[in-house]
Amino acid sequence: MSLARRLWADSADLAQATLAHPFVQGLADGSLPRERFAGYVAQDAFFLQAFARAYATAVVRSPDRAGLEAFADLLAGVREELRLHDGYAAREGVDLAGVEPAPATSAYTDFLLATAATAGLGEICAAMTPCMRLYAHLGQSLAGRSAGTYVEWVTTYADPGFEQLAATLEELLDRYAADTPAVARAYRRAMELELGFFESAWSAEGRRG
Repeated sequence: MSLARRLWADSADLAQATLAHPFVQGLADGSLPRERFAGYVAQDAFFLQAFARAYATAVVRSPDRAGLEAFADLLAGVREELRLHDGYAAREGVDLAGVEPAPATSAYTDFLLATAATAGLGEICAAMTPCMRLYAHLGQSLAGRSAGTYVEWVTTYADPGFEQLAATLEELLDRYAADTPAVARAYRRAMELELGFFESAWSAEGRRG
């Protein structure tokens, strides 16, 4: 089993807890209150900007052309995801330029940016891979049984193109990361922060712009 696959398996409890979370289930069946989705969109757009910056750091740190090109492609994927959020925000009346990060959002972005600034490339990959793999997992798990308002969200993350992006990042993790406690801690911490992010959105801690 590859390192990326093992780290994912080791956090199966957090992946299952996120899939079963009422916020995610509300996305699946369309019952999630629109106000909570609007808050989530605002916070996630803020988060994605930090995610993009972490990818940019990985581009700079890449020791070879293959890594440089792969991280640049992943960065372009975040740009497309941000454009999707622009559409959500326009429909929900959210001013993305005025978003104030909730504590759960700040905790996640601070973790990402600190890792990008101080850790090696393998640990950066470990901190970023859970977001991609978890969203692909959620989309694929909910596909075929989603209904109502949030079908577009499910379809986006169930798309084979998004799965390919997640798989690419896992390949980079396997290439550049050593099997060390620091890498495992970074991966696990990112999974914990993902669950915390959805919990924040559900509890309406997340604030709109």
